[in-house]
Amino acid sequence: MIYLQLLAIGLAAGVFAGMFGIGGGLIIVPALLYLMKMKELEAIGTSLAALIPPVGLLGAAEYYKGGYINIKYAALIAAGLFFGAVVGAKIVIGLPPVVIRRIYATFLIVIACRMLIFGK
Repeated sequence: MIYLQLLAIGLAAGVFAGMFGIGGGLIIVPALLYLMKMKELEAIGTSLAALIPPVGLLGAAEYYKGGYINIKYAALIAAGLFFGAVVGAKIVIGLPPVVIRRIYATFLIVIACRMLIFGK
């Protein structure tokens, strides 16, 4: 059961990564949209491409050196991310820019409210 949960976490994270550029979605995507005047899909795609080497490889290497990575769990989540990012990208590519911005804004508001109300 825990393996299915881990795959689901990876899948959900992958969908949001494919839709919003995930971690970069909070800073990189808005910056590319408003400062660099990129289109939504170009900003999301660029954010995803930029995050792969520095975050994935170097950050994980540091945690691995410290013994803070559960390889089996990470592999299962990665499998979910792999497929989820494709699903998220396919969902968002067919949407009008205004709908993408509204979905993204709603996502950020829900997360912010959750953190404010239930955060410790």
